[in-house]
Amino acid sequence: MLGSMDSVTSSVEKKVNEMEYVYAAMLLHSAGKGIDDKAVSSVLKAAGVEADGARVTALVASLNEVDIDEAMATAVAAPVASAAPSASSGGAPSEAAPAEEEAAEEPEEDAGGFEGLGSLFG
Repeated sequence: MLGSMDSVTSSVEKKVNEMEYVYAAMLLHSAGKGIDDKAVSSVLKAAGVEADGARVTALVASLNEVDIDEAMATAVAAPVASAAPSASSGGAPSEAAPAEEEAAEEPEEDAGGFEGLGSLFG
């Protein structure tokens, strides 16, 4: 049993470590700074993370094609839109229906903002 817990812990740590790279890029973006290898590595170093140059380069390359503002807005709006119908009371199902229709009308390419990020870490 302990062996399986070690592999789960290792998997969780790996996911957390991978997200540090994305967080560094998001921090740079929100500060209005350019996202390049040197800047991402500097943020990671300042946070006490030993940066893997190949991961940094892959992240920067994948973000060149991404509109980060749009991707973040889509990522933030998606959970809110899905939570809205469940949060409505039983007497207001008609209010939830327009939100669902609007979400269905959006083109599929909006969800593709993070495709580059997902491919970085498998």
